[in-house]
Amino acid sequence: MPETTPPNLADEGMEVATHFVRARNAMLANGDFGALFVDYYLHLGANEVRPAPEHDALFKRALVAFVLHCASRPRNELTAWTINFQEPRVNLFLTGDNELGTVTGRVFSENVKELPENIFYADVVRGRGEKRRSAVTFTGADPIAAVEKFYAQSEQRLARYFQTGEETWAMVTEHPDCDLPWLTALTTEGAKTLAQTEELGFLEKRVCRWHCGCNQAKLMEVLAPTMRNNPADLFEDDEKIEIRCPRCAARHVITREAMEAFVAGKP
Repeated sequence: MPETTPPNLADEGMEVATHFVRARNAMLANGDFGALFVDYYLHLGANEVRPAPEHDALFKRALVAFVLHCASRPRNELTAWTINFQEPRVNLFLTGDNELGTVTGRVFSENVKELPENIFYADVVRGRGEKRRSAVTFTGADPIAAVEKFYAQSEQRLARYFQTGEETWAMVTEHPDCDLPWLTALTTEGAKTLAQTEELGFLEKRVCRWHCGCNQAKLMEVLAPTMRNNPADLFEDDEKIEIRCPRCAARHVITREAMEAFVAGKP
């Protein structure tokens, strides 16, 4: 069964550091994604998930953009992104909890709706507040371009992403009174050497881990209404079914006996 123990905040994970670029009024967030990519592929292997190579490549770029975005946001935010591409026809889903420092997600390649344009949805809950949703359309087949469009249109500020090494990435975002000509003209080589060419003020370091938190009880809660009303539709003639977590695609096997006991124990 997939690991469902909540992450220990003392556990190791990938680190994302944020700095303020003083003379430019911008924020830098960067990190080495090697450890997170390993955890992602271990998750896929453990749950027998095999995304198409082109979908996997898209998801990794989206994961980079998402983690750096979350690291630059308040610690009491829950964030979820859904990025819809029409060519290739696929949805990428990512969600993260800044308080726990966790991230997860999955690729949806089946039954993806045909739409007039690609669309990017961002859902955010801060503290005990209500969910806020933003939606922007975009062109092309690059998740990072989609995120930069989201920043420009929904956040109303500039964000730039740079691959600074084999598995290292940086995000530089506009803050009030930002030197926009400098940020617009910034190159990958310039992003690599910001620590040498600009005065950086350290803000904080966060740890991010791959973790969903799904378990059988949560999934049986979802299945309970069908089990009560028409168990034949759920199990047919089988004694067990396989269900995938909608957030991370983790594989869970649920027996008829366990489901009957779960429903019997609920009012």
